Amino acid sequence: MGTTTPPRTLAEALRARGDESLAGLLRARPDLLSPVPNDITQLATRAGTRASVVRALEHLDRFALQTAEALAVAPDPAPYETLLALLTGDGQDDGEGRDDADAAITAALPGALATLREQALVWGEDARLHLVRTARELLSPSPQHPSPTGLGPTVAEATAGMSPGRLQEILAAAGLPATHDPVSAVTALAELFTDRTRMAELLDTAPVEALSVLDRLVWGPPYGEVTPNPAPPVQWLRDRGLLLPVSTRTVVLPREAALHLRAGRAHRLPEPVPPVLVAAAERDPQAVDRAAAGQGFMALSTVEELLKLWDNGGPAILRAGGLSVRELKRTATSLDVSEPVAAFWVELAYAAGLLASDGETDERYAPTPASDEWLDLTAPDRWTHLATAWLAATRTAGLIGGTDAKGRALSALGPDLDRSPAPEVRRRVLALFASLPPGTAPDPQTLLARLRWERPLRSTAPGGTSGQGEATDLRSRIALWTVNEAELLGITGRGALSSQARALLEEGPTEAASRLAPLLPEPLDHVLLQADLTAVAPGPLERPLADMLSVLADVESKGGATVYRFTPGSVRRALDAGQAAADLHAFLTTHSRTPVPQPLSYLIDDVARRHGHLRIGAASAYVRCDDEAVLNEILADKRSATLRLRRLAPTVLAAQTDPASLLDGLREMGYAPAAESAEGDVLITRAGARRTPPRTPPVPVPEGPPVPDSTLLAAAVRAVRAGDTAARAVQRDTPDSPAATAGSLPRTTPADTLATVQAAAMTGAAVWIGYVNADGAASQRVIAPVKVEGGFVTAYDHTADAVRTYPLHRITGVAELADEQAD
Repeated sequence: MGTTTPPRTLAEALRARGDESLAGLLRARPDLLSPVPNDITQLATRAGTRASVVRALEHLDRFALQTAEALAVAPDPAPYETLLALLTGDGQDDGEGRDDADAAITAALPGALATLREQALVWGEDARLHLVRTARELLSPSPQHPSPTGLGPTVAEATAGMSPGRLQEILAAAGLPATHDPVSAVTALAELFTDRTRMAELLDTAPVEALSVLDRLVWGPPYGEVTPNPAPPVQWLRDRGLLLPVSTRTVVLPREAALHLRAGRAHRLPEPVPPVLVAAAERDPQAVDRAAAGQGFMALSTVEELLKLWDNGGPAILRAGGLSVRELKRTATSLDVSEPVAAFWVELAYAAGLLASDGETDERYAPTPASDEWLDLTAPDRWTHLATAWLAATRTAGLIGGTDAKGRALSALGPDLDRSPAPEVRRRVLALFASLPPGTAPDPQTLLARLRWERPLRSTAPGGTSGQGEATDLRSRIALWTVNEAELLGITGRGALSSQARALLEEGPTEAASRLAPLLPEPLDHVLLQADLTAVAPGPLERPLADMLSVLADVESKGGATVYRFTPGSVRRALDAGQAAADLHAFLTTHSRTPVPQPLSYLIDDVARRHGHLRIGAASAYVRCDDEAVLNEILADKRSATLRLRRLAPTVLAAQTDPASLLDGLREMGYAPAAESAEGDVLITRAGARRTPPRTPPVPVPEGPPVPDSTLLAAAVRAVRAGDTAARAVQRDTPDSPAATAGSLPRTTPADTLATVQAAAMTGAAVWIGYVNADGAASQRVIAPVKVEGGFVTAYDHTADAVRTYPLHRITGVAELADEQAD
């Protein structure tokens, strides 16, 4: 095809593109690469399929979509001037600000048209713009699917099937000359509606009520219901063809008449320029970074606390999957946060691979082995791990508490929480944050308006329903959740994007961690013990100290400093973990900057003296104690009735309950029993004893095919070009073999095939072959033979852009290329 010849099809338009332009198409529409098209014709066919076109339309911004909608109601093909007029109008409504709006449309239209061309939704020169047929069908009006522009069918479409007599009546009422040719009648009526002068004269004679009816229909929907005996204003419009029948009870305002009433505009409000992102507040960037770092540190503490909470086996998993409402409430209470926030932290830990199912018969959630590796990282690296997992996760915690499309409740860690657009929306929201000066917090409403402009068709995608069962704007909901979650995670601080988050988005986790490190406090190796049986940690503690202190004491309050309280139960917990009283005294002496208070020493010695005095085992369960008086005291206590104890020996009691329940029951009664093994040894329960088998984090559910990298794109373009060359190859016409039709396989005898490829190997010429692979699939290829021996031909395959070896018996035939192709 010559460079000056206008393309006649989409395939010809794609064939005329350069490699960079084809790569841009495949990058914008990666679904076209699954699998790689054989040639340009197959690429064009695939680009016109309904599923692919719908996906491409969903990724258009509002003005590019409005441009495509205008082309859908324009004649096919449409010149550029007609498209521009549909967007700017015919200049007959010079309202306030129209000149500026029209100038903005005129300036933005080439870019929107270039986007549509790049994505193969529009092809052709400016004088003959073609919207892909599938896109035209999707965006064109019909009673079932009204046009996004609000325009109805043309006069010709609306009058199809109308009787000639009825057409004559309309022409007479509209003051047009009669004609017996239905085509001429339709043309005359359409010309009337597009003639501004005559149309204005006709409307001047209309009743005021009729004009009111037109006002209600002009911007859509253009359809209305009528009774068998319509009111006089409606009858006036029907008589003159301003309302045309669709059915016995439905009429429509024809497109030409609506465009006249709209002053030629396809849209009431074209939006060529994206909404401006308004700043809600401007803050000191350093204050933003400090606030974000503080919140990030709190995020790490919360996740660590969650892991400790489920350290010895977390809550049971529902039969349908996920956490029960009661377990979520219990977790929220333990973390001292609201239930939605607790759901976010649980989902984040799961997405980061720190929590998973243990896979046991009594299935429960528990920390994974990866959680131990995560805890060994530095605080900045732990934060970047969480932030990276959050950015890529498709599981959407904000849906928890709502219902799915079938009315089933959505639970934390349960199924049906994946929403494919979530990662793209999160990154886009943060990119909009980053587009503002450092320290600037955007206004949420303008942020949502910008997102809706960028993806108007994606704004109301199915993605679950609210608790009231109402459909919602999924992208806007994800955007609002992103704003809140980013603040919780320390991505933002005081509503503005932090510098460490900018580094994470632009430079990667390593740079983000280095930016965050100076903002986090250094871990301490000491606490301050107080006489009221509390210890104050004036900052974050080193991990061994924090782990030991969390066993020996209970957290009483958090904040800039953490307050721990020592109780008999917490001391007993440390003794149960294998610590001796001397070990606890030495630990406190080593790590306290203040002297160990005497009440705390007495508390440890007192609990240690009674710890293990009672022994619990399995009979179902038993209690043994060398002091008979203690066993007598237990039997006499009414609170022991539920344990169903009986004396087996002076120093042994048997219970009709399991050892764990017996242990808890006696502790509630104020005793300090210790569990023992079958050999009589005291059982030590150590923290962190339960872990799941090795688990991988949940894989995000992709929204579509992944965007290919540059290497894959270049290889795909070469393959498509080479396949197109083979598909369009024309073999040289010879006396023994007349030229075959392009695309058909060449057929020659084995002797002719061998002779031709040997000659080509000697001269270095390219030939066209038909080839059948081991699976029986036939294809055609353009090859340059290099060596022919042993029943095989080794050649450079232009189709695959690689050197390959082909068995001669699988070659159906061979032909020389025409001179212009060989050159």
